[in-house]
Amino acid sequence: MEHFGFPLEAILIFVGIVALSVYLDLFAHKKSTEISLKDAAYWTLFWVALALVFYGYLWVRFSKTWADLYLAGYALEKSLSVDNLMVFMAIFASFSIKGVLQHRILYYGIIGALVFRAIFVVIGTGLFHASPWVGFMFAAFVIWSAFKMLQQPDHEEEIEDYSNHWSVRLTGRLLPIYTKLHLNRFFIRHSQIPGNDTVPALQATSTTPPGRGMTTPSLRATPPGRGIGKDALYATPAFLCLMAIETSDIAFAFDSVPAVIAITQEPLLVYAAMIFAILGLRSLYFVLAALTKYLVHLEKAVIGLLFFIGAKMALQSWNHAVSDTGLHLSPGWSLVIVLGMLSAGVIASFLFPEKE
Repeated sequence: MEHFGFPLEAILIFVGIVALSVYLDLFAHKKSTEISLKDAAYWTLFWVALALVFYGYLWVRFSKTWADLYLAGYALEKSLSVDNLMVFMAIFASFSIKGVLQHRILYYGIIGALVFRAIFVVIGTGLFHASPWVGFMFAAFVIWSAFKMLQQPDHEEEIEDYSNHWSVRLTGRLLPIYTKLHLNRFFIRHSQIPGNDTVPALQATSTTPPGRGMTTPSLRATPPGRGIGKDALYATPAFLCLMAIETSDIAFAFDSVPAVIAITQEPLLVYAAMIFAILGLRSLYFVLAALTKYLVHLEKAVIGLLFFIGAKMALQSWNHAVSDTGLHLSPGWSLVIVLGMLSAGVIASFLFPEKE
């Protein structure tokens, strides 16, 4: 069986594009100004165009087969990211974080996603290549994710207070917490706190869950001088929000990585598809924040797509591990089905909008 492998030229081009993209994104949004919907839309189109340029490169330099596998994985990861961004909205609401600070937190969240996705892709593709039977486990995981989304209530009814998330409580055990936002900083020194000579040490606790929209997790005061020095470093609600974003994204990876591996088991193509989808998430977040009430049927399309991907991987694993059924789905048809189902979800959202 032919493998794409790790062509040095493709790796260098991919790493170069990602490094340049991160650099451009960092300095293009260096000023602490809130991104407008218009700018977010332009940047979203830029990131999609960049992913399509890499698709064109794979097609011209290698073959349409590899290019189609990459693009199908990219479209799937992008669609799964829409559901993830809805959770990010709830996390920001829990910490009452708005505007430019959301943009900064998402930037560092995406940097973390680049690292953790690489780890998961290496482990996932390694397991799949070790034994074709692993494909059945991945297929079950993808179908289970679809059932989980199917049983979820509407996002509007999902009211979870992420300021009491386990990652926030863990941070509170490691660092004292300053209960207010301080500019756009993640940490603040004791000496920088206004009226610091009267500020007690604060530690996170889970005894009294706060109400929705609170800017801090539940807190309790500890006696002054108990492990808190004059130069002690406090975590601000911005850092707590970042921790909730990062840990939630890691949880999402357990759903999305097996789903993309079901499209193609080539590590470089899987990672490229996921990274190009992730690079545009910051801009896409602000676009979705405005469009989320209109794309009411997109999640149904994603659920149907996950069932299809799970069945495809189960069939593929059966062909390799048990006996060849003679049923094979080409990369081109996989791409058509993925893009077709997502397009149907978007079109249905505008043709059959949800009643107010």
